Amino acid sequence: MSQSRWREYVATEADTELTVEQVIREKLMVSGRMLQRLTRSKGIQLNRKTPFLGRKVKAGDRISVRVVDKPDPAAGAGAQKLLVNPDLPAPDVLYEDNEYIIINKPAGMMVHPVGEGQNETLVHVLTAYWAAKGAPAVPHPVHRLDKETSGTVLIAKSSYAHQLADRLLRDNKISREYVAVLSGVVASDDGAVNAPIARDPMHKVRRRVHDKGENAVTHYKVLARSESMTLVEAWLETGRTHQIRVHFAHLGHPLLGDTLYGGERSKATGQALHAHRLSFVHPVTNAPIAVEAKLPAGLAAFIEQEFKQNI
Repeated sequence: MSQSRWREYVATEADTELTVEQVIREKLMVSGRMLQRLTRSKGIQLNRKTPFLGRKVKAGDRISVRVVDKPDPAAGAGAQKLLVNPDLPAPDVLYEDNEYIIINKPAGMMVHPVGEGQNETLVHVLTAYWAAKGAPAVPHPVHRLDKETSGTVLIAKSSYAHQLADRLLRDNKISREYVAVLSGVVASDDGAVNAPIARDPMHKVRRRVHDKGENAVTHYKVLARSESMTLVEAWLETGRTHQIRVHFAHLGHPLLGDTLYGGERSKATGQALHAHRLSFVHPVTNAPIAVEAKLPAGLAAFIEQEFKQNI
């Protein structure tokens, strides 16, 4: 059995009152939905045989779950297959291992397709990248960036790795730090915006701060000021759609180039928001992972000229 395709747990004396299902959920950290998928695709083994999930384990039993995706019978024959586009550029890889890859996404690229006819998203780029390496995998974005936001994106290589990282994300254990240029001069040196975000009923894309929205918290620290702009570092406590953009617009300081939320149009920077750093403890290896993504050349040059800062 290939170790790269399966993850294994060896039961101890302390586990002898647990069932196979309990070991899978508690020791191998498999979610209920993932457990159903693994059951349907025969992705669970006890001592290399398909087990009854209610059976109690004995010390020395080897409980294994498949960590490489296999087609799910419940998906049916009509499931869409992502077409590989071999003409796409190679991704800017910041980190990669058997479970995850972290990419520096360029501004102007969507993370995943949202309709038919799209074949130049980050998901397409990675599908082509892995196919060219002879190691095909299915990209599972753990979080997303807006199309015009550049920087770090964490992608899982399997449903199993995705649900492990998604648990970290929901527990606020993945740190995401951004650099942004704001319109106007922010008075305080640091602060937090705690304001719920909801869809704008008057616009199909835009969000707004609203009492009945979802909880959203953004922290920020001022890095530099000019006569008419502010350079900030921001980090998320929650991950709502357009959160940083909505929150700073709510403060009266929309992002430079973010015309959807009232920011001044800028050819020099585009939307001046970049996911600069990403860090977390790897849920499989327990190793600390931390990466930084270089700013796009245009944004870096603008910041150096406007704020005399080199990031």
